[in-house]
Amino acid sequence: MLELELGQDRGKVVIGIDEAGRAPLAGPVTAGAVWLDHRRLDPALACRIDDSKKLTPQLRATLYEALSDPATACAVVAVGEASVEEIDRINILQASLLAMQRAAEALVASLGALTPARLVHSALIDGNQLPKQLPCPARAVVQGDGLSLSIAAASIIAKVTRDRAMAVYAEQFPGYGWERNQGYATPEHRAGIDRLGITPLHRRSFRPVREALARAS
Repeated sequence: MLELELGQDRGKVVIGIDEAGRAPLAGPVTAGAVWLDHRRLDPALACRIDDSKKLTPQLRATLYEALSDPATACAVVAVGEASVEEIDRINILQASLLAMQRAAEALVASLGALTPARLVHSALIDGNQLPKQLPCPARAVVQGDGLSLSIAAASIIAKVTRDRAMAVYAEQFPGYGWERNQGYATPEHRAGIDRLGITPLHRRSFRPVREALARAS
């Protein structure tokens, strides 16, 4: 586990960061950041943490609640987001990195509030690029959600947070199936676009949305 390589078993604080929502046609991109307290982390819980894409929605929700529950004291979590407007302005890659930067900043602030003397020694970030500004040293890890428990936990926090947000947006903009497809380019979502048009939450820099706008003009 990469956290051990970086000295987490010797008292160093290592956090994991991952994002969800790069591919969808609608909605923000969301990042999760997680510090796992391995002294308090239940081994049975740790064994179930995995890349969010490999988990069922039910298990993701269960793990999300366990990681977020202050009563368990096994993790500190934070989220960051980049809006649709930011995605369209700076592109989805840069917006994803911005969301991860915001999640890292929020987590470091939370850790500092809990224990002022605690410093984050390193961040493990899923992917091959790092945000431009981070509050701590960092390492990019390709397919990190399979190599780092902290990154896998962050992927769960990001995915569940974003899925729940899209379910709320689905109530505001019914007919696209966002409560089921989370804004991805499914046949149901595309049919909704053809029938209802483009909403303020659609990413206009994405080709299917641009093409739909062109057809409507």
